[in-house]
Amino acid sequence: MTSAREDTGESGGLTTGEVARRLGVAPTTVRSWDRRYGLGPDAHTGGKHRRWTAADIARLERMCALTTTGVPPAEAARLAREGAPLDTRQPSAEAAGVSRSGPVRSRARTGLQLGDVRQECKGLARAALRLDAAALDELLASVITAHGLVTAWNEVIMPTLQAVGRKWETSGEKYVEVEHFLSWHVAGALRRGSPPVAAERPGATVVLACVPGESHTLPLEVLAAALAERGLPVRMFGAALPVEALVEAVRRTGPAAVGLWAQSRTTASRPLAQHVAAMEWGVRGARRQPVVLTLGPGWAGRTLPGLLRPTGLVEALAAVESVVRR
Repeated sequence: MTSAREDTGESGGLTTGEVARRLGVAPTTVRSWDRRYGLGPDAHTGGKHRRWTAADIARLERMCALTTTGVPPAEAARLAREGAPLDTRQPSAEAAGVSRSGPVRSRARTGLQLGDVRQECKGLARAALRLDAAALDELLASVITAHGLVTAWNEVIMPTLQAVGRKWETSGEKYVEVEHFLSWHVAGALRRGSPPVAAERPGATVVLACVPGESHTLPLEVLAAALAERGLPVRMFGAALPVEALVEAVRRTGPAAVGLWAQSRTTASRPLAQHVAAMEWGVRGARRQPVVLTLGPGWAGRTLPGLLRPTGLVEALAAVESVVRR
């Protein structure tokens, strides 16, 4: 196992940016803790950049752990300076930041049951629990840029969201604000990172909508962003689209595929999906119908002849691309 001494490197330690990525905070937060609470590096090296040793980072990790549990920052800083250092036996800072070389796993000290996940989940979880908007936006942008949207969603963002959801379910309505906060910032990161909407191409448009009564839009937003990355024209209609509006949207766009998201079995409507799949448009003799994808856990266990049932983002992308090419 790599030691903390090896992580920081005997020759000089980590930069402030590397420490921030490792902890899941913004670099400005690290500098602020140094300036306000005296949690900076013990030793100073030559040059303009300060370097952080394993002992310095252990104090900051304790600061993170204490503020995550609600301890005021000034008190957390005092305890961090006086208390025993936390276990710093973690992967190197380069890998703990945004590594392109493959998954780096972490059993994070965040209070969330993350399990064996990528190291970046630790940063997201800490930033979300602290309601640190700046750090969260920076981390999300970094992980999407480094790994690509699909890997970032499947291996970093979704596991963190699921851990927050489990914490909410087992804590008596606590942490609801954390889930909403994290979801909001993920949606913002998707929009900021998505390319411009592709121009209409006859027979290639994809319509995405939540079924009536369904308000969970984030997985659809991920799919929309991933399709936009691939240059496919997408029309996203968001939460709880009424039946009449959905039918009108399909009629006006003439899509190759329609994705209907249902989070709950109570909102998944088999008659609605079949009605959309039976719609036709085009000139007589060359009429077309959309391929309907039933998306989300609400459709689980339901066999709907003629409708596609992809079970994840990768499978949904493959299904849509196959339909458009056809």
